[in-house]
Amino acid sequence: MSSLLAFPGQGAQQPGMLRRLPDATVVRQCLVEAGEVLGEDLALLDTEQALASTRAVQLCLLVAGVAAARLLLEDGPAPAYVAGLSIGAYPAAVLAGVLEFSDALRLVSLRGRLMQQAYPQGYGMTALIGLELAAVDNLLAQVHGPQTPVYLANINADNQCVIAGSDAAMAAVGAAMKQGGVARRLAVSVPSHCPLLDEPAQQLAAAFADVPMRAPRLGYLSGSSARLLRSAEQIRDDLAFNMCRLVDWRGTVQSAYERGVRLQIELPPGTVLTGLARRVFEQGSVIAFDAARLDSLKALLDEEGRRHR
Repeated sequence: MSSLLAFPGQGAQQPGMLRRLPDATVVRQCLVEAGEVLGEDLALLDTEQALASTRAVQLCLLVAGVAAARLLLEDGPAPAYVAGLSIGAYPAAVLAGVLEFSDALRLVSLRGRLMQQAYPQGYGMTALIGLELAAVDNLLAQVHGPQTPVYLANINADNQCVIAGSDAAMAAVGAAMKQGGVARRLAVSVPSHCPLLDEPAQQLAAAFADVPMRAPRLGYLSGSSARLLRSAEQIRDDLAFNMCRLVDWRGTVQSAYERGVRLQIELPPGTVLTGLARRVFEQGSVIAFDAARLDSLKALLDEEGRRHR
């Protein structure tokens, strides 16, 4: 048996998420380093007003994930695997030793800016709850067109997915659902994980070309392909292009479970990934950093590490 650290994606952000991190030396060091690399005051980055910006959201998720994970793993065993949903792949890569935190900060700053510039308004993402994938595919086929682009973006569970596209297209899908499902607009202002972001992804890939990366020290599960990636070049491609690729989080969690993972800890902020994993984990423990005591989480990791050895 083994463990997985899971890092959430955009939509999980909360005002004050950085200020609510535990007051510990390793956390303060992360915040100071991030402020110095970015050249800005992080206290201004997680306000409600600032989080209207895609760049601010993604940077906050990166910093919160790395800081909390470093605190969790301080003086304790490392997990067997890491995985991140969309932007969550970046703190996962930092924890796996693939990418320096400073380089991740610069790349995520660029990533957020490119995505925001490509679609400053009129686009976003919507969760569809209660429909099977075949029904979602039928709805998208009815609505999608040159003036109403809309795509399947995330597969989160058997009856929960996310679509991305124009406001008009997503509203049309919601109207066509009638009964049997719920459409819920997400706090995401760009159409992620679909071909609409192909061009920004190419620009980000060009920036990645000069960034040094290493093979992972921990198992790195791709949230896009649900596969274990073993080389720096595979993960470079995964990180650069995950903004325009479908997220298969259902498959990622299933892959972790099939590899023997029986403990998933979700890093801040929130508990969304914890709820999704409970649908897959027939045995074991699924818990969120934000919903448990730090010493309890460390004890669970230590116990799972002893079993894995």
